[in-house]
Amino acid sequence: MCGVALLAGCSKPVVEEAPQPTPPPEPPAYTYTPEPIDSFISTEKLEEQWATVERYRMPERPVVRGIYLTSYSVSNEAKLQELIDLTDRTELNAMVINVKDDWGNITFETDLAISREAGAVHPDLGDAKRLTARLKEKGIYTIARVVTFKDAWVPRTRPEMAVARVGGGVWADYNDVTWLNPYSKEAWDYVVSVAKEAAKAGFDEIQFDYVRFPTDGNLDTIVYPGKDDRAREQVIADFLDYARRELRPYRVWVSADVFGLVTSIPDDMGIGQLLEPASAAIDIISPMVYPSHYIPGNLGVANPNAMPYETVYNSMLDAKERWEKAGLTGQITMRPWLQDFSWGHPYGPAEVRAQIQATYDAGYSEWLLWNAANEYTEAALEPEKKP
Repeated sequence: MCGVALLAGCSKPVVEEAPQPTPPPEPPAYTYTPEPIDSFISTEKLEEQWATVERYRMPERPVVRGIYLTSYSVSNEAKLQELIDLTDRTELNAMVINVKDDWGNITFETDLAISREAGAVHPDLGDAKRLTARLKEKGIYTIARVVTFKDAWVPRTRPEMAVARVGGGVWADYNDVTWLNPYSKEAWDYVVSVAKEAAKAGFDEIQFDYVRFPTDGNLDTIVYPGKDDRAREQVIADFLDYARRELRPYRVWVSADVFGLVTSIPDDMGIGQLLEPASAAIDIISPMVYPSHYIPGNLGVANPNAMPYETVYNSMLDAKERWEKAGLTGQITMRPWLQDFSWGHPYGPAEVRAQIQATYDAGYSEWLLWNAANEYTEAALEPEKKP
């Protein structure tokens, strides 16, 4: 991974982007009302969203049961084949692959001028079209993970798109990572341009992560240029709605990751993630309900990390109740991220399977497994049912 210190040495080629096909005119944007919760959603808004789906004749999606892959795992042929073989042997049928990672690296070959100018292109995936074609031959549904506002590259060459610092300059979190400004339309367009490139490369779905305001840093020194009177949850929902509409002509599904507590907390926690408006703006929402990330007493569970079934089940029930109240049931897909790693409590086949079963028991059928090292517990998975 190319470090931030290498920015000065990166070349800055001027590349003309290929002309884009002219899509049909888009329906007008809709907005969200911050309060009360049940006014976020209306029948008209949902009808508009799904009319757009029909207009672009969106492809059918499988019932997704997937795993996360870093670009490093994909670039390592032995590791990639190991994970493809795992999907052959088990119920797994999808892969979430970094195309814009946690540092803002663009992991596939692209001529996007902003990315190249910033030195952000580090194409571990190589030719993404070849990758998606290979995976589709194996029946694997492909999801491009796009880290949205967290970005260690572009804000340093395009400070006008960045979260700023009191007194001037670009703000950075405790890890010296900069962030794109959620109020910046130019920042929106950059992120969506990466997503469009992934869509053209053959990915079936775009998944936005870190689609929120920053948390890990001195928040008292932050300035948001262009800040308006919208609530933060509306800013995030407006971005997701904009991204979904921009991506519809490419016939890709759109999903977003949110913190696990989003299913249960009635406000946006100061980060702009609120379940109802975020859900209504996209096709699939993926709360990260890792039991290790809850504290004792959360969700009414004495020790969430040691009680994975209860933790995931209660979280999913909270989401179900809120969706029913908001009229979202049957309109949007709930697909939680589940924990396949040990952190504070040992996790093996029983703990991983308990989370999957809890998802089913709460009435949902899709899920994703997260392990940062991409080491997955095969014994927790059902064998592939061959025709």
